[in-house]
Amino acid sequence: MLKACLNGDRGRDAHPRVPLSPVELASDSARCAGLGVGAVHVHPRTADGVESLRPAVIADAVVAIRDAAPALPVGVSTGAWIEPDPLARVAVVRAWTVLPDFASVNAHEPGAEAVAQALYERGVMVEAGLWTVAAVGAYRRWRVPVGRVLVECMTADPEAALAEAAAMLDALAPQGPPVLLHAEGAGVWAVLAEAVRRGLDTRIGLEDTVRLPDGSLAPDNAALVAAAVALGAC
Repeated sequence: MLKACLNGDRGRDAHPRVPLSPVELASDSARCAGLGVGAVHVHPRTADGVESLRPAVIADAVVAIRDAAPALPVGVSTGAWIEPDPLARVAVVRAWTVLPDFASVNAHEPGAEAVAQALYERGVMVEAGLWTVAAVGAYRRWRVPVGRVLVECMTADPEAALAEAAAMLDALAPQGPPVLLHAEGAGVWAVLAEAVRRGLDTRIGLEDTVRLPDGSLAPDNAALVAAAVALGAC
């Protein structure tokens, strides 16, 4: 499964085609779905471009994407930088009026298991985001059912990112939820190729990189997805 990660915490200063509004997210989602992605991950924004977990902001983005691509599963981030207070993060998840299909929870963040529990109780599939081997250990102590594990390599150097990926994959239990392997920055394409080689889910989009495999600036999310498909990612 190839997932499209459309925006992350990037603004237009990082790339002029980063989708921010519900309409832009919906348009990119539909185009990426047409190229074969199996899911989309977004960071919904307020009208002034600030990431938010508020019910109305989540609802506007999720509804717009579902209208444009009805069969496409939609996921959001619950990153602590969006709402630093763990109790407030749990409260806002419990207040959501429109539910995404899945949501990522970074295992290393304070209150992560409580946020995951709130999502599970609401029927939202939990993705456990693992950035380090230590985070793998924290995740394995969770008592919350997890639908997918995200092995996320944050090291910029491609060789270091591959080594980081191998270490985290080795630390995971051999039997567990499906694993999605990806990287951010310069290691993106090397790690995506490794995910394809291992038969793992992966993802691509302007959240993870603004560059195509040849190093040139990607025109948009669809171009990144097309490049990933050409490398066998779906």
